[in-house]
Amino acid sequence: MKYPRELSDEELAAFREAVADVRPLADDGRIEPQHRRPRPTPRMSRRDEEQVIEELFSDEYHPLGVEAGEEIWFARPGLQHNVMRKLRRGQYAVGAELDLHGLTVELARRELAEFLLAALARGMRCVRVIHGKGRRSSAKGPILKGKVDRWLRQRDEVLAYCSARPVDGGTGALYVLLRRT
Repeated sequence: MKYPRELSDEELAAFREAVADVRPLADDGRIEPQHRRPRPTPRMSRRDEEQVIEELFSDEYHPLGVEAGEEIWFARPGLQHNVMRKLRRGQYAVGAELDLHGLTVELARRELAEFLLAALARGMRCVRVIHGKGRRSSAKGPILKGKVDRWLRQRDEVLAYCSARPVDGGTGALYVLLRRT
């Protein structure tokens, strides 16, 4: 470490003359900064969280997803096997049904969300959602079927769903079991 050198008598006299009119500040023990710094924000963490949420709710089409005649089903972890068996057999009374035929993806998503909230508010336990089989879709296969599958998995109020029995629409419709409120 380098130590400061001693000041000469001339330098010391010049310094004392320069600071002769200086008065000490009143010392109240605390000095407030003029501008407060903003609190640090975890920008990278926030960006990562927003990206995860965006990916969860994205509508990307996955061509290897659902085929036209394929049955789909989903059950939350912990759901009893007999509940799922009863749902697959169509043994729950269907309280309401929503037909998404001919709707755009965005409109279908909005309609499905509103329908589920209304069914929950009315205390319904089981509803039917008709998404269609995708026969009029291009070579891509059924669009709404895969989207509805993905959207229902993201909804907390949905306990389980499965393709309906042939008399209720078969692979073009779903029985959806809702949580009790």
